[in-house]
Amino acid sequence: MKHTVILFCLLTVPTVLPAAEKPNIIVIMADDLGYGDVSCYGTSAVQTPNIDRLAREGRRFTSGYCSASTCTPTRYSFLTGTYAMRQKGTGIAPPNGPSIIKPGTETLPAILKRAGYATAVIGKWHLGLGDPTPDWNGTLKPGPLEIGFDYCFLLPTTNDRVPQVYVENHRVKHLDPADPLWVGNAKPSEDHPTGLTHRHLLKMDWDYGHNATIHNGISRIGFYTGGMKARFRDEDLSDEWVNQSNHWIEQHKERPFFLFFASHDIHAPRIAHERFQGKSALGPRGDCILEFDWCVGELMKTLDRLGLAEKTLLLVCSDNGPVLNDGYKDDAVEKLGTHQPAGVFSGGKYSVFEGGTRTPFITRWKGRIQPGVSDQIVCTVDLAASFAALTGQSIAEHGCLDSLNVLGALLGQPGPKGRDHLLQQDNNGDNLGFRDGDWKLVRLTKRGKSQAVVSLKQHAPPAGKHGLYYLPDDPGEQNDLSASQPDKLKSMVGRLDKLIADGRTRPAKQP
Repeated sequence: MKHTVILFCLLTVPTVLPAAEKPNIIVIMADDLGYGDVSCYGTSAVQTPNIDRLAREGRRFTSGYCSASTCTPTRYSFLTGTYAMRQKGTGIAPPNGPSIIKPGTETLPAILKRAGYATAVIGKWHLGLGDPTPDWNGTLKPGPLEIGFDYCFLLPTTNDRVPQVYVENHRVKHLDPADPLWVGNAKPSEDHPTGLTHRHLLKMDWDYGHNATIHNGISRIGFYTGGMKARFRDEDLSDEWVNQSNHWIEQHKERPFFLFFASHDIHAPRIAHERFQGKSALGPRGDCILEFDWCVGELMKTLDRLGLAEKTLLLVCSDNGPVLNDGYKDDAVEKLGTHQPAGVFSGGKYSVFEGGTRTPFITRWKGRIQPGVSDQIVCTVDLAASFAALTGQSIAEHGCLDSLNVLGALLGQPGPKGRDHLLQQDNNGDNLGFRDGDWKLVRLTKRGKSQAVVSLKQHAPPAGKHGLYYLPDDPGEQNDLSASQPDKLKSMVGRLDKLIADGRTRPAKQP
């Protein structure tokens, strides 16, 4: 009888799903959304009912992370399963930057494509296009279609950088050949309007850095001319992402699909659609949180309407932690009140303290994921290995070097659990965080206070190169224990050095 019970239990534990049960997968990635910016994570300053519903119906992670505290390296590691600090040139991509993920790289969309999935990315890209530079008036290749996506509809860089155009597959959409698009790093002519020379024309004033070419009453980083018929209006971005996504889902509802919905909310410049403007007490930043929540709700409505909610694994996360003043005067600081964008954590975007990479992280698969709250450590870098396991795919030996199978944690089921350690990096990997269970090591090789984290909860910086923090007692990293815990410090420094020197954390020849 005892053996019968054991056998029954083994048979009822799902590990790899049968082919007929491969779910659709949608990853909705916010931009600069902090741990404390949504109501299901504790804030009362702004309400996010759609994300809250997702959390009630799925698993809400209290130790869910992205891998970097800026957008480009997080997106790189999410798609490649490899920490961005292992690859040079993965910091914030410039407007004319080349494609960062090279054809032939093992990627999450390529893995799912091998499993029979239709694959698409809709939204912000910011991983470069072309080689050695984008051909804005010709074929933008390589890009998403060369690394595993079947379809893309993109904001090519990020919206505080030029150009403000859509890219569909390999072309700038609606581009008139008679009005070619030029993108450059220097002012094209003396009379070219910029935020410096024509500040009086701006509807959102800049504070630092964002004072070059003006489009739609907002000055940006970088310069461009032409392409007038191809240019979009900032206020319409989220509506366009939702419309394009709903259309693509409708087209592919009869087969498994993977959609990467890459929102630009709540990144600067924060220009929500008019129907959201003034609807929060937090100014434009809060209005964009409401807009992002609306996007989540619209995709959920589409799944419900098409009868796909029970067939779809839906995941919401963010590409890095929060930022207040990120170059524009938009009242993010002035209207903050008592709201804590990073919750109890310190730091934010650009930082390797917890607020920089610990973000909202929610999974839902109706009928398969048991609703609840999980404290297991999961990260966007792990989605490649986890979705490979979900769909029965193997990973190339030299691909996805830091992606671990945390499928059991994501689904709330027996099997592989969450991580026991995690590397966190800033933009270029100059500064690192290393979480090992309940302990956190901070390595600072470059110091300096970014304007972006001013007015967020501040950490206690270590006196030396390393700081050591015990997160259960000190989630805000206020008490550096490096002097009082020398043995623990030495052990963690050694583990971090080994992780870097090994060049990978995923065991070779294993998924």
